[in-house]
Amino acid sequence: MDKWLLSIGRLAGIVGVLMATLAVISRVRGHYDLGGFGVGMMLLAGVAAMVFGCLCFLAVLTNSAPSNR
Repeated sequence: MDKWLLSIGRLAGIVGVLMATLAVISRVRGHYDLGGFGVGMMLLAGVAAMVFGCLCFLAVLTNSAPSNR
């Protein structure tokens, strides 16, 4: 399960960084729409993907941490 979460987290993080970077670059160049989607929505989706990747990594970290009960 941890291997799946790590893979999903890495993929989501990479996709998020690429989407956010593409949105920022296209907005700096003066484009408000990209591929029929608003650039602001693409930036928000990129940030959401990065947060999802962070949550996957957090789940792996908390599953592998020794419990002190």
